[in-house]
Amino acid sequence: MWVFVACLAAGALIGFTGGMLGIGGGLIAIPALSLILGMDQQLAQGTAIIMVLPAIILTVRKYNQHARIDFRAAMAGAVTCIMASWGGAHLALGLDPVTLRRGFAVFLAIIGVFYVWQTCRPALAQAAVPDRPGRHLGPRQAAVLGVFAGVLGGFFGVGGGVLAVPLMTSIYGLSQRAAQGFALSMIIPGTAIALGTYAWAGQADWSVGVPLAMGSLLFVPQGVKLAYRLPEIMLRRLFAVMLFATVGLLFVV
Repeated sequence: MWVFVACLAAGALIGFTGGMLGIGGGLIAIPALSLILGMDQQLAQGTAIIMVLPAIILTVRKYNQHARIDFRAAMAGAVTCIMASWGGAHLALGLDPVTLRRGFAVFLAIIGVFYVWQTCRPALAQAAVPDRPGRHLGPRQAAVLGVFAGVLGGFFGVGGGVLAVPLMTSIYGLSQRAAQGFALSMIIPGTAIALGTYAWAGQADWSVGVPLAMGSLLFVPQGVKLAYRLPEIMLRRLFAVMLFATVGLLFVV
């Protein structure tokens, strides 16, 4: 019972943060499950996806209410993401857990450095980037993004959207909020495939993942509301801080 209650509370905090930063919460949950419950990397990733999948669906719905997502382009990315997620998840299940965890940390650190560079540019530091649909991000470009997002999402349990977001803000000119909503909508099917793969391999603890998901769903809407109230530059900096904090936790565990 205490574990259930603790997971509900932790899920609420993770859901709020995930809704604000458009990450689904897995980046926080994975190192926390390893550190607190002693799960190996594969089991932590599979358990985290139980929480992540419903949280992503709700987060996308809330982002779409604020600014319409191009679901036609997102669907093209989702198709390639599905195929790539299956392969990424199978690769991860065959690796040493410590090696997988260190690789995850290095990947997040690289993305974090990119965000620091991006937020320190004078043009972005002076003014926030307005929400805009990203005219050049069509189905073809989204399909390419889906391959990268799918491989990383399946391989690391989460992370595909983390790569897609900076690519969309820097290459296609989307705002942070628009990129977060689009990236999450694109990875929903691939996340479901990854969850099925991990669960089939016995690398998902439902007794922990379900209460995490329940708590997360309660506070995702509040996180999304805050995302639309924060200045663009502040949201990107918080995203970078979250990445580096996760890297630190991954090296601790």
